Amino acid sequence: MPQRRTLLPHPLAFALFSSLVAAATPAIAQDAATTSLDRVTVTGSLIPQTDIETHTPVLTVTAEDIQTRGFTSVADVLQQSSLSTGGLQGGQTSASFTQGAEAAGMFGLSPGYTKYLINGRPMLSYPALYNGSDSFNNISGIPIDIVERIEILPGGQSSLYGSDAIAGVVNIILKERLEGGSLSVRGGAYSEGGGSNIRFSVAQGFNALDDRLNVLVNAQYEKTNPIWGYQRDLTKVNNPDGYSPQYVSNDFLVLQPANSNRYAMMDPNLCANVAGQFGGTTVLGTRPTGQACGSVYGTGFKTIKNGKESSQVYSSFTFDVNDNFQLFGDALVNLEEVKYATGSNFTWWGTSSGWGRFYDQDSGQYLNLQRVFAPEDIGPNGYKDILNTDRNKAYQVTLGGRGSAGDWDYSASFSRGEYKLTERSFVRWADPIDSYFEGRVLGPELGTTSAGYSIYSPNWEAFYAPLPAGDFQSFTGYAYSESRTWQNLGRVQLTNASLFSLPGGDAGFAVVAEAGSEGWDYTPDPGLMDGSVWGTTAVSGAGHRSNYALTSELRLPLLDSLTVTGSGRYDAFKIQDSTVDKATYSIGVEFRPIDSLLFRGKYGTAFRAPTLADAFQGRSGYYANGSTDFYRCGQLGYDPSETTGCPYDSVSVFGVQSGNPDLEPITADVWNAGVVWAPLNNLSFSVDYYNWKIENEVNTLSSDQLLLAEYYCRGGQANNTSASCQNVADWITRDASGVLDEIYTPKLNVARQNLQALTASFKYVQDLGRFGSLQFAGNYTNMLERELQPQPGDEYLDLLRDPYAMWVYDSYAKVRADGSVGWAKGNWTTTLYANYIGRTPNYMAYLGNGYDYVHSSGYKAGKWGSYTTYNLSVNYRALENLTLSLMVNNVFNKMPDNQRYSFAGTSGQPYNNYLYNAYGRAIYMQAKYEFGAP
Repeated sequence: MPQRRTLLPHPLAFALFSSLVAAATPAIAQDAATTSLDRVTVTGSLIPQTDIETHTPVLTVTAEDIQTRGFTSVADVLQQSSLSTGGLQGGQTSASFTQGAEAAGMFGLSPGYTKYLINGRPMLSYPALYNGSDSFNNISGIPIDIVERIEILPGGQSSLYGSDAIAGVVNIILKERLEGGSLSVRGGAYSEGGGSNIRFSVAQGFNALDDRLNVLVNAQYEKTNPIWGYQRDLTKVNNPDGYSPQYVSNDFLVLQPANSNRYAMMDPNLCANVAGQFGGTTVLGTRPTGQACGSVYGTGFKTIKNGKESSQVYSSFTFDVNDNFQLFGDALVNLEEVKYATGSNFTWWGTSSGWGRFYDQDSGQYLNLQRVFAPEDIGPNGYKDILNTDRNKAYQVTLGGRGSAGDWDYSASFSRGEYKLTERSFVRWADPIDSYFEGRVLGPELGTTSAGYSIYSPNWEAFYAPLPAGDFQSFTGYAYSESRTWQNLGRVQLTNASLFSLPGGDAGFAVVAEAGSEGWDYTPDPGLMDGSVWGTTAVSGAGHRSNYALTSELRLPLLDSLTVTGSGRYDAFKIQDSTVDKATYSIGVEFRPIDSLLFRGKYGTAFRAPTLADAFQGRSGYYANGSTDFYRCGQLGYDPSETTGCPYDSVSVFGVQSGNPDLEPITADVWNAGVVWAPLNNLSFSVDYYNWKIENEVNTLSSDQLLLAEYYCRGGQANNTSASCQNVADWITRDASGVLDEIYTPKLNVARQNLQALTASFKYVQDLGRFGSLQFAGNYTNMLERELQPQPGDEYLDLLRDPYAMWVYDSYAKVRADGSVGWAKGNWTTTLYANYIGRTPNYMAYLGNGYDYVHSSGYKAGKWGSYTTYNLSVNYRALENLTLSLMVNNVFNKMPDNQRYSFAGTSGQPYNNYLYNAYGRAIYMQAKYEFGAP
């Protein structure tokens, strides 16, 4: 094995290390201060060192933290981090492009701006695209029970880790060795219903050949049932406490396009024949625009938490060939099946897609029909019979060797990974569903009008009627989309922790060479691309690139109190026939005027290369449901801040977006400065400031942004949104009657951002003698600045203080924090963990485009109050090898129901589901049995 030198570290490092050790195992805290630390390599440096705190802040979440704070997955750990200030799409959102995946990010930046590593090696990109356009990592397939620790490194880190490390780096370190084995069983459920969970995990360590060979094998199986909207009071009905009356959904709707899209009631029985729909809750609903048949309960037939069944197998080994050389390797295999339902809002038929409108011969009106499908239409199990299923298969394997020669350590490894995704999506087939309703409701075509619209004499009794059994299956089915990412990476590293002597100690040096290739292929079901599927399109694309990089780092302890570290990296990517390259660097300073006080700072550059999706995504279509046609609402006298009641307030818009192989890298200048103080050997504080200036960002516009820009441009008003008036003319297409036909949102290097953030943390341990010990820890993040310039020449948007910009771009929280207090005595440990989200703008502030807006109902724009949830865990070591645990997450059953008043009475999810969820209290029990240890 390579020999490591043992040095006596600064008391500052001792103090911090002592507090970390004490938090996990209070009984040995008193011995920590007398133990010398070996050099170790932590995320943020390539050079082994003894100092726990350096010029680069690292937030560490240990396996003990994961257990005692009630985290159920790696995604749970990262999404609840105080650094996660931005809203996220995932299993809690309906009909997102990656509803079956879990994402996390830092400082409100896109998840793709964070570099994710497993055991120091890059994770595979998820084959589907976040928000339909961005590459990211799905962090749901990592076995939580075998995680050793998670190291979170905030700030730009490209000079060590290359592309994607603009927001920071997350290194998920899995266990390499285990003495003996363990078996754990964990089960739980939610007090409000749904979401029941069972997890089994078994791990075994093996050693042989006089301990020269060590092998660890772990297998984990987990099954989680979904949570349905109807299982929560907050999501089972349309909002009863909003700024407008609670309206039934328009499940059987007849629109009059030529009459300002007012509703026409064509049912002489006034909904009596469909009263059994949605569990007998369908009634005649009245709005200012007319009457329709519907239910307030239809919104509940969607999942607000995915169902999931997953299995992971992880194995690692080391083999000491001799005292100076070791072979190593690890492999992680993940099989995962995620199930979810997008709900009745996305399961309907209408004439607007196939006909645009038709002429009713009997009434002499142009009409459009909308027909939502109830559980009774689908079959005995309703929406449970038409769940979407995402099947994930992934593996990542690494083999290598490491050793030492004199003062030099070396390692070489090769990694291969592949991720396959099969999406089984419930669909309505275009021709069969149109033919069915044409034959059943519209009847034979009686001719066409002079404008070319079809003439029908509809059978209204058939329209206002449940579907006969089996009819729903005649025009529905499943589409299968296949996608894949793969990655090869070879890596060689040379390190010398004692390159030469300086007054402050030995200088350290490391150099790393990397070369590899990666690919992406997203092949949707042909029906999603050729129009065979009704109302749904998909993202497509394929491409690959090769890359190589050279990295070096030099650590110089100039004085006992002053250390300077510099690093530089050159990356090159071959994309089609061109090469995109970028050099980055950083310099960090550590100054210790006294042993217990550290001042630190770092300046560097960071970048993100054009992703394969950015470069190779084809012209892909999507439907932007719920968009507001501000221009047509304006023609009817509605102001953009008040479109409630406008017939164009929520329309379905067909959009097209595409990649661009000529994109340039996104670049950033990043610096941070901070202080760490450890006045006692059981107390430490740290405060750090971060600053980013990000250029050349790839941007696409939301449909609402583009349509709002059109409203201002057509009205000759100042356009302070994110599209120029020329863009509007080029990217929005309407038919001759003014109906939206298509919007186009291409990818361009057009945006820039400026960010400033402040983070703080503390740790404290108090020995209570015979009463045990208390451990306190906390983390805090405050976004001081977040401004975005969507396109050159645009005004900067304040994403922290402008409520409209905050909602459009990603629902940010300015402040996040977490904290824990633990008590350990004998065989018992108890931990209370709190997670805090600061005040965020309410939805009415978005509608009114400011905090001074007052709705006609009297409700005011403003902010929701801070939001804190608490987790409580109790662990009892019943036997030497048996630990029993009880965990209660969200102890007080906190729900975001105070947000209801800010949403309309038509909303089925009256809260910001990108930051909050309606899961409620979860209760888990776990037993862990350890065996075979010497």
